Amino acid sequence: MPEAHLPGQALATRRAVTDIVRTVTLGSYGVIDVGGAGLARWLGWLFGRPSGVRVSLADDRITIDLRLRVAHGVPIAEVARQVESAVRFAIRRALRREVDRLTIRVSSLAVRPASEPPRPPAAPGPGSSDLADSGTDVA
Repeated sequence: MPEAHLPGQALATRRAVTDIVRTVTLGSYGVIDVGGAGLARWLGWLFGRPSGVRVSLADDRITIDLRLRVAHGVPIAEVARQVESAVRFAIRRALRREVDRLTIRVSSLAVRPASEPPRPPAAPGPGSSDLADSGTDVA
């Protein structure tokens, strides 16, 4: 059944596009966070602008600039390709428009210290409670 086209227009705000981009990006493999760490993150919070995603809807064009934090050990180029594909698909699906320019920058790697290796179980042997429970007198 063909879609019925209604006359009129829809308006998408920059904030709506930013939310779509942020949600899709955070759901991508290897992405830890959108935005930078430190001062850039703090300034974005202070001025009420989410850091890491810039969207421009000027001149009937959609341009997106992304900054990502990526997990250490994942292939960065593959993560960037996957994010690009996911963002372009989400915008195409939500707005029925193409992204004219998409820039992805990896601002940092999330390096977490390795956890301690598991300790071997303690060697079984008689403990102080085992001797007391056995009823044996120990002098």
